[in-house]
Amino acid sequence: MTLKLSRILPACALAATPAFAADVAPVAAKTQWQETRHGEVVTDDYRWLQKKEDPAVIAYLNAENTYTDAATAASKPLADKLYAEIKGRMQDVDLSVPTRRGNYYYYSRTEAGKQYPLNCRRRAGANMAYDDKAPEEILLDQNQMAQGKKFFAVGAIVVSPDERLMAYTTDVTGFRQYEMRVKDLKTGKLLPASMPRTTSIAWASDNKTLFVTQEDATTKRSDRLFSLAAGGGAPLQRYHEPVEQFAVYVNRDRDGKHLVLTMRATDTAEVRLLDAAKPNGTFRAVLPRQKGHRYSVTHRDGRLYIRTDKDAPNFRIVTAPLAAPQPKNWVELVPHDKDVLVSSADVFKTHLVVTEKTRALNRIRLYSFAARTWQTVQFEDPVYTADSAGTPDYTAGQFRVSYQSPLTPPQVLDVDMNSGKRTLLKQQEVVGGFDFSQYESRRLWAPARDGVQVPLWIVYKKGTPLDGKAPLLLYGYGSYGAPNDARFSLARLSLLERGVIYAGAQIRGGNDMGEDWHKDGMLMKKKNTFTDFIDSADYLVREQWTSPERLVIDGRSAGGLLMGAVLNMRPGLFRAAHVGVPFVDVMNTMMDASLPLTTGEYLEWGDPNQKAAYDYMRSYSPYDNIERKAYPSMLVTTGLNDSQVMYWEPAKYVAKLRAHKTDANPLLLKTNMGAGHGGASGRYNAIGETAFLQAWMLSQWGITQ
Repeated sequence: MTLKLSRILPACALAATPAFAADVAPVAAKTQWQETRHGEVVTDDYRWLQKKEDPAVIAYLNAENTYTDAATAASKPLADKLYAEIKGRMQDVDLSVPTRRGNYYYYSRTEAGKQYPLNCRRRAGANMAYDDKAPEEILLDQNQMAQGKKFFAVGAIVVSPDERLMAYTTDVTGFRQYEMRVKDLKTGKLLPASMPRTTSIAWASDNKTLFVTQEDATTKRSDRLFSLAAGGGAPLQRYHEPVEQFAVYVNRDRDGKHLVLTMRATDTAEVRLLDAAKPNGTFRAVLPRQKGHRYSVTHRDGRLYIRTDKDAPNFRIVTAPLAAPQPKNWVELVPHDKDVLVSSADVFKTHLVVTEKTRALNRIRLYSFAARTWQTVQFEDPVYTADSAGTPDYTAGQFRVSYQSPLTPPQVLDVDMNSGKRTLLKQQEVVGGFDFSQYESRRLWAPARDGVQVPLWIVYKKGTPLDGKAPLLLYGYGSYGAPNDARFSLARLSLLERGVIYAGAQIRGGNDMGEDWHKDGMLMKKKNTFTDFIDSADYLVREQWTSPERLVIDGRSAGGLLMGAVLNMRPGLFRAAHVGVPFVDVMNTMMDASLPLTTGEYLEWGDPNQKAAYDYMRSYSPYDNIERKAYPSMLVTTGLNDSQVMYWEPAKYVAKLRAHKTDANPLLLKTNMGAGHGGASGRYNAIGETAFLQAWMLSQWGITQ
């Protein structure tokens, strides 16, 4: 390709402290920046906004925040009311279901008025049962750790096999770069061992050697594996992944026999094992890396259980001897099914638990090694999601499941692996009550323009007239094979009781209908994601669930790209849109290999250094396809410390859109100046952000109470 830099004027060429009026939409200055790509001269008037350290950039973002505050002042009383509602429904004091690991039960709990949880444990009682009278050990008091910080998050917590040491990671900026520390659980003191930019952790059986993967400081690709002593000393690099499309992670197998090093790209994986009792040994590949082959492994009784997509696009499960895992020795246990995606396999001493997805719903199947029989765990709701809730004990006879639906608050269940019987351990309480009998959830199927049926899930108040007048919020994502499962939301109840219909579109690009559903919404088929969403919206309008004047849409991150694309394609179909932490500056980001989530994502989006991929991506990139025309009302949100989608993508998008759009509809940018991709970290701060967003949406429908 041809890459030629023509001219760059830095932001310092502007006034150092630009003046903006609070009640007037800020107008970003333009600078000249050009680049020639594949013969196309590309201009980016707002490139200067990428200089985070420039005071003019911060002044502009602050001006946008001030303008947004002024423009939404009328809805602030409603936002305050929504905040009180959401907070009032939440349990201020709560306790997670304790989970046994070894001789202890681990749990987290929250205290009234405090933003963050406490991570705790209690020693198991008689017959290894949970004993709430046993002394509580507070492992981490996140409230103390968060004092004086704008943002705080705990990532991994991994206790040593002898239960005396704990490695954990924290992020204090929102950039999702986690530092690892090690705590002596007997003395409470921190040990010398530490590691910046940690992405995963595993203990060796000697209780003193840690294996840690680390991400690159610039690209954030998890590319190196180190071993280090908990007591201190220089880390020893054990592996470096040279291929930019791969990331590496380490974990300890459930039976504790092996450390598992996984190298993973979008379409290929490789797994290497190391005897956990021999930390100075060498990781050895289970199967050699083969382009297009994805697999994962777990160990039981000298055999490997391999989830593989070799000759099986939706995956299958085979077993093979640990000493000879080659395909010629495979014995098939779960065959491939074109209509069923094998999502995961959990191996225990007596059972195999397989989580699958078929027709956009999860199911869980249990296999008894002794009886060689299968049984399926049944769920009743028309739309729901059911996933593993984590069962670390290899000898467990119960498999822990998290279950929820749009009208079923999250439940934690134990499923007896022999009988399949479910035991409810906990259900999220809706404080103050909510009459769920007045609401209904359903499955809908929207016909796409190429003939496929797109699944949607929908929840609404019973008796809502289907006359096109109901306010409807349509949410979509559609990337990375991530499903849009039908989940519960405590905050969403405030919308439902005000008559809002909520719909989730399970469009291509996710894996809701299997791996082909993902593949049909990526690379050179990415536009299926956008047309599926538009066709779903058209269907909802045609069936009179709503109308364009009453339809608000919502998408975040890659779903923000979805929002930007459909708003360019069919702006008149929507009343308003929330465009959250949006990946909208596709070409500038994907042409910059130094940025996070660029080269590693060529296999998802395409490599723009190739002309055909460049042209295709260029044809839908939201920032590059803004036109002089009318757009609906828009609220764009971001975080200054976002590492997934840099803050400047939404900032540049809003600046360019404001200069081009021909309508008088509001266009607002709100930047959290102390957080990243996920927004505020404290639970009350997060509620505040949600209440603000909901109040803005309700104002678009003319709902003020």
